[in-house]
Amino acid sequence: MRALFGGRAKLDYLSDALTLLNGWTREGEQIRRTLVIDDTQHAALTERVKVVADALHLRPEISRRADHTQICVGHGSTPLTEGEVLLAARIEDAYRAVAEPGDGRPS
Repeated sequence: MRALFGGRAKLDYLSDALTLLNGWTREGEQIRRTLVIDDTQHAALTERVKVVADALHLRPEISRRADHTQICVGHGSTPLTEGEVLLAARIEDAYRAVAEPGDGRPS
């Protein structure tokens, strides 16, 4: 069963969830993360994020600059949703999978 969140309770829930996402910063109604990864890791991360984002019907902004990848989730003009916070958490999972040595699968 899924709990319904509304008003202040929803804001508290999202704020609590965001505190668990280390490295993400909130800028208004967007959250951002900068990752220092190489071009191969960037490509792998982008593919993994695309699969999750498509399933959630969301479009994060992912850009590559020099030696880092920047990710932005949210529209800026509308409040963050549970889905956008969930996407950020899944991006963290994908990042760990591509940044760890080996093939990203648990041993």
